[in-house]
Amino acid sequence: MGRLYDKAELGLGIALLAVITALVFIAAVMRFAGNPVIWSVDLAQLLFIWVCFIGATRAMRQKAHLGVDYLVRLFPHRLRLMLETAMAAFFILFLLTLTIEGYKLTMLNWARVFGDSGLSYAWVTIAVPAGSILLICSILANLVDAWRNPRHLVYTRTSAEFDETGTAESV
Repeated sequence: MGRLYDKAELGLGIALLAVITALVFIAAVMRFAGNPVIWSVDLAQLLFIWVCFIGATRAMRQKAHLGVDYLVRLFPHRLRLMLETAMAAFFILFLLTLTIEGYKLTMLNWARVFGDSGLSYAWVTIAVPAGSILLICSILANLVDAWRNPRHLVYTRTSAEFDETGTAESV
C-alpha cells in the first residue's frame, strides 16, 4: 500500500506541475497574441498551492526537509529520538490548529469567487486543512517507524536508513 500511495502522490505532483506549466505557457502565448486567457493564471496559482502541500508531505515522509542538526548529531540516539518525538507532538498540535482554522476559513469563503476563474475560493483555502492532515499522517508514520525501528529517527535520515535501501531516494 505504501508503494502505491508513493507512486500516486508522485504522479499527482508531476501531473499538477505539468498542468501549471502548460497553463502559464498558454497564458503567456495568448497574451503575446493579444488574446489573454485570464483564468489560466488563477488556476495555475490554485494548483500551485496544492503542489506545495503534496511536495511538503512527500518531503516529510522521505525526511527530506531542511534541518540544522550540527549540535543534535552529537547527542545519543535515544535523546535525539525523544527530542524529535517532542517536536512531532508540537508540530501535530500546530497542524491540527491549521486544520481547524483552515476549515473555518474554507467555510467562510465558499461563496467567494476566485479571481476570474469562476471557481469558489474555497478550493484555495481547503488546501490548508487538507495539506495539514496529510502532513500529520506523514509525521505519525515517521514517528511509528522511528519507535519501531531503533535505528531510525522521525525527521532525520540516519545512516541505517541509507544502508537498508542503498539510496536515500527510496527512504
